This record gives sequence, structure tokens and C-alpha cells, in this order.
Amino acid sequence: MGAIDVQTVVFREGRHYVAQCLDVDVSSFGDSEDDALANLREALELYFEDAPAGSVAKVEGPEVRRLTLERA
Repeated sequence: MGAIDVQTVVFREGRHYVAQCLDVDVSSFGDSEDDALANLREALELYFEDAPAGSVAKVEGPEVRRLTLERA
């Protein structure tokens, strides 16, 4: 199996850090950024064991944007 490069984002949610892959719908968490990324790596390795070839939708140059929604 060849190398797969994916885009990830890490953010704090409460007392945990969340690591989320932007190319496929996989995320994980941990007590630190490093823990969250290590757990995400493991989750992605498991995901790609069963994923069909070409299942990565390459995300190019992601940007964080704020979006304000009106609640009913």
C-alpha cells in the first residue's frame, strides 16, 4: 500500500482535543493534540483497510471561516 496524504484539523472541544480528517469522514480525540492525532492516524489506518480505492476526496487549501446562522 502506498502513502496517502490527507488534510487534518485539530481543535479543542471542552477538555479534549479533536482531530478530524477533511478528506474522509473520520475523526478521533485525545487529551492532547498529539494524542488526538495519534488516535486519528489509527482510525484512518483502520478506515483505509476496507475503503475502496480512490475513496479520498482531496481537499486543497482549506480555510477556517465563520458562518453565522439565525435560529428559529
